[in-house]
Amino acid sequence: MNRPIIALATPPLNSALALLRVSGDGVFSIADELFSKRVSGIKERRILVGYLSDEGKRIDQVVLLVYPNPRSITGEDMLEICCHGSMLIVDEIVRAFLSRGASYATRGEFTARAFYNGKMDLIEAEAVNDLINATTQEGKNLALLSLSGSTSKMVAPLKEKIASLLALLEVNIDYPEYTDLEEANDKTIGEKASALRKELSALIERGEEGKIIREGISIALVGVPNAGKSSILNALLEQEKAIVSPVPGTTRDVVEGEISLHGVPVRILDTAGIRETKDQIEGLGVERSKRAIEEADLVVLIVDASKGMGRGEREILTASKGKRTIVCYNKSDLINNKDDGRLYVCAARKEIEPLKEAIFSSLSLSPSSFVSPSFSNARELGLLRQIDSKLQEVQEGAEGGLMSDLLSVPLQEAYNLSRRLLGEEPTQDLSEEIFSRFCVGK
Repeated sequence: MNRPIIALATPPLNSALALLRVSGDGVFSIADELFSKRVSGIKERRILVGYLSDEGKRIDQVVLLVYPNPRSITGEDMLEICCHGSMLIVDEIVRAFLSRGASYATRGEFTARAFYNGKMDLIEAEAVNDLINATTQEGKNLALLSLSGSTSKMVAPLKEKIASLLALLEVNIDYPEYTDLEEANDKTIGEKASALRKELSALIERGEEGKIIREGISIALVGVPNAGKSSILNALLEQEKAIVSPVPGTTRDVVEGEISLHGVPVRILDTAGIRETKDQIEGLGVERSKRAIEEADLVVLIVDASKGMGRGEREILTASKGKRTIVCYNKSDLINNKDDGRLYVCAARKEIEPLKEAIFSSLSLSPSSFVSPSFSNARELGLLRQIDSKLQEVQEGAEGGLMSDLLSVPLQEAYNLSRRLLGEEPTQDLSEEIFSRFCVGK
C-alpha cells in the first residue's frame, strides 16, 4: 500500500498561483471530504473547478486535476491542486490533507514512485533531475532526450547482444550434443566481445561529451602577479567581478564566475598570482591558487605579452603538468610583433574572443554531441566502464583459451550491469534468452 503524500510543486513564495501534488492510495477519498465535487469513481483524467473546505471552513477556490491510476505520472491515484499563490492558503491545504492521513513527500518521492510503478526507467528518472537543474539550453535539450526514452533505447541493443553472447556460451555448455548450434569457440567469443567493447567505447566517448555539456567544466586562470588575470576574468564575465589594479598581488583569494560558452557551462577561477612571497595573506592565496590548478579541468596560463615567458611562468607550467593547459598572451596592445602560433588577447579592450574559442576547441566536442542522447552522468558512465571491464575479461580470457564456463561468469556480470543501467533487478535466469534463440527442446 502506498501511503498518500503531498508536496508543493512550485516555489514556496507568494505568487499568482501555486501548485500542489498529492499521490497515493486513498487520495480521492480525502479529496471527497475536502472538495465541493465528488472525485472518487472518476475513471478518466479530468479537470474540475470548485472549492476546498476544511471542517466547514472554505479555504480557496481551486482547479483540481484528477489522474486516476495508472494514468498518472506516479502510476497511482494522483491530484494536482492549482490554488491562489498565498503561502497561507497553501499551508491550510497541506494541513487539511495531513490531518486526514497524508504525509509530506520526501525529496524526489513522486519521481521515485513513478520509477517503482514502471512509469519510467532509472535513466528517465535521473533525467527529471537533470532537466530541473539544467543551466543551458543545450543541457536542457540533452535532459529532454533522456526523459523521452531516447537514451534508454540505446541500452536495449547492448543488453540484447550481451545476452546473445551469454546464451551462446550457456547453451554450448549445457547442450553440447546439439551440433546444429553455433559453436562457442575462443575465436567467436573473443571477436564478439571485442565488437561489443567497440560499441561501448563509442557510448562512453559520447557520454563524456554529454557530461561536459550538461555539467560544464572549470578553468583556472593562473599566472604571475599583474599578468592581467583579473582583467581577463572581468572580460569573460562581461562585468567587473574582480578588482583590477596595477599593484602586483592585488588578488589574494580565488574569485569565481560562470559563463555559457556555446552552450557549455564554464566555471572560471581567477587565482592569486603565483610567486614567492613573505606576505602571509598573499601566501595563503598562492596556496589556494595551486589547489585550483589541481582541481580545474583546464588551466589557462596568462602571460604578460610585453614581458614574455619567464621563470615564474615556466614553473607554473611544470606545476600544471598533466593538465590540459592553454597559454594565453595578454596585453597584446603593448607589442608590435606577434609570433605565429601564439594566442594573443587584450583584456583591457575586451578583445578576448580568441581565448573563448581556444577554450571551446580544447573540449573537442563533436556537433552531434549537442543533439544526441548520451549516458552522461557519473552512475551511467561508471556502469558502462564496469561493463567494458567485464567484457575485457571475456575477450582476454577467450584469447587465452580460458574454459567456457569460466568466461560465462564475467559475461553474466556484464549482463546484470546492463540491466542496472535501467534500474532493473539483476538476474541469473537466462532461460528466456536461451530458448528464444535456440531450439534446444526439439
